[in-house]
Amino acid sequence: MDSYKTISHLSQGEYKEKGSKFFAYAFPISDKKAFDESLEFVKKEHFKARHHCFAYRLGLEDDNYRMSDDGEPSGTAGKPIYGQLLSHELRNILVVVVRYFGGIKLGTSGLIRSYKEATIDAIKNGEIITVEVRRKVSLQFGYEQMGEIMNAIKQCNFEIVSKKFEADAQVVLGIKNSLFDEQFIRLKAKILDKSLEEAKEIKKIEGIIFTLES
Repeated sequence: MDSYKTISHLSQGEYKEKGSKFFAYAFPISDKKAFDESLEFVKKEHFKARHHCFAYRLGLEDDNYRMSDDGEPSGTAGKPIYGQLLSHELRNILVVVVRYFGGIKLGTSGLIRSYKEATIDAIKNGEIITVEVRRKVSLQFGYEQMGEIMNAIKQCNFEIVSKKFEADAQVVLGIKNSLFDEQFIRLKAKILDKSLEEAKEIKKIEGIIFTLES
């Protein structure tokens, strides 16, 4: 995967059904800590509400997700919220929907519809963006190798994410996810002035420490 869709910033939505009010908050998140902080924020904003239902989807794999009905009948809140994250193909996102009971029971179908529509409204009111996925590799080397390495990076047209010049030089490159293996071999070939086939068999280059960053 070379890109994914998410939202750029917090957005809100709401839905009303037979007196009940549903307030939805959509957050861009990147890890569990951000999820905890965002959920806590909503709970403080709506401390009188009985239900703070949510669903989130994290990372590029399809197994890092969670949903909660928070006291609502099973499958009536977290699942329809999560269904909209899938339907809109969004990742690294959390949606929390708060419900205030209006005195009339909505039934299973009414709850599912209400949590779904509140989520749709929050997503619609946000800005959906596409994030490019880059794998990062750090090169640490001595200054005497600076010329050949920087020249190789330039020839490969790689994105330089960051540079640090202390006791040794360090350059962090961002390489397109799907092309990483191919491009990493190309970089080694340029540094060593070798063919791609020759570079493929070379695991280490003297004087250079390669580190894959998460």
